[in-house]
Amino acid sequence: MARSKKAQAAIESALLVDQPGQNVGLGVDLVEVARMERILERTPSFKAKVFSPDERAYCDGRARPAMHYAARFAAKEAVVKALGLGFSSGISVRDIEVVRAEGGRPSIQLSGRALEEARAQGVTDIPVSLSHTATGAIACAMALTPESAIRREPKASPQEELARQFKEARQMLDELDASPASSEGADAGEAEDASDAQSAEVRS
Repeated sequence: MARSKKAQAAIESALLVDQPGQNVGLGVDLVEVARMERILERTPSFKAKVFSPDERAYCDGRARPAMHYAARFAAKEAVVKALGLGFSSGISVRDIEVVRAEGGRPSIQLSGRALEEARAQGVTDIPVSLSHTATGAIACAMALTPESAIRREPKASPQEELARQFKEARQMLDELDASPASSEGADAGEAEDASDAQSAEVRS
């Protein structure tokens, strides 16, 4: 999905951080809410092709569905990047689903080719964080292996590192929006913020 120069700068800034281990994949993506609104309006079938029934039910139940669809689309892109792949490699967007763990925190559930690739790489956890403003949604994901957990420095866990780089990216995102930032958890009880980064076990 195309993005503005400022949005791309936010992503590149988020990627300019040290990863807590050699076997760690980092993915960041930002989606403009207005663009998502136009896509949903122009192509109603887009939702069914890209999002699971549970994802659609959650987003359609919010006051501004496009904002939440944008966050979940960004998460799918971020996970693919964290795996070092792309959707052109045979992974379907439906292979990556944002689910809500207990307490409303976002986590990732893989299936199909995405699950196969993750297992082939030895990925066991994919912490993910989502957030948005009125104009943009951002997602950060890390693909972790057992080796990366061993090699990381004790002072910075993958979740803490993800939270740190996420805050930097969020600051860039806030600059794109003159209105006060909106948190998905504020209107739905979903803690989609860096401080609530949740490590999700890759499962079929």
